Amino acid sequence: SVLLPATGAGLTLGFRDGQGAVQFGESAALTLGVTYGLKYAVDEKRPNGGSYSFPSGHTSISFSSAEFLRKRYGWEYGVPAYVAATFVAYSRVESREHYTHDVIAGAVIGIVSSYVFTTPFLGLQMQPDIDGRYWGVRLSGNW
Repeated sequence: SVLLPATGAGLTLGFRDGQGAVQFGESAALTLGVTYGLKYAVDEKRPNGGSYSFPSGHTSISFSSAEFLRKRYGWEYGVPAYVAATFVAYSRVESREHYTHDVIAGAVIGIVSSYVFTTPFLGLQMQPDIDGRYWGVRLSGNW
């Protein structure tokens, strides 16, 4: 579960993206603050009998990282990151560490946190553009 946050942090270094590093830090801080605040406020038992099940911290930071990668660097980074985050969530339920609602809540917290703080990186971004009458690809850029 450290792979996705390490990838997000590593890409900010690789792209020499100081603004992205700050945004990633803000997103992670909000994600972890909300997640652990809820863990201690709710104190739900885990399926295996442990404490602090709600929400899933592994899932929240994984989805926070995935949404950061998607929004900052585009779908080519976002799709594999979302696949990996989904696997993390699945594995937390399958291993009886969390209930399904724990990982759903964690995913929502992580996605919203990164969506709020993250802006696209310089350069072109390619996104699907679909509504009821047409479909296509939208290119946008910041400079």
